[in-house]
Amino acid sequence: MQKIATYLFIISSVAFGVLGIILVITLPGTDTPDGSSDINTFIWKLIVADVFIILPSFALSLAGKYLKPRS
Repeated sequence: MQKIATYLFIISSVAFGVLGIILVITLPGTDTPDGSSDINTFIWKLIVADVFIILPSFALSLAGKYLKPRS
């Protein structure tokens, strides 16, 4: 049962990362006159996308601990 839960955790972590990156890429840009430039919007999108990479990789490293064969 623990292996099934671990594999489900891995699949959901990868799905979270992929969907998060797709969400960030498809966010609309800011067309408001508040002074934010295109490069500023791009940097913020990179920062948020980085979060969607870090969280699943951390989850996968924890899940990998439970998938190693026990000796």
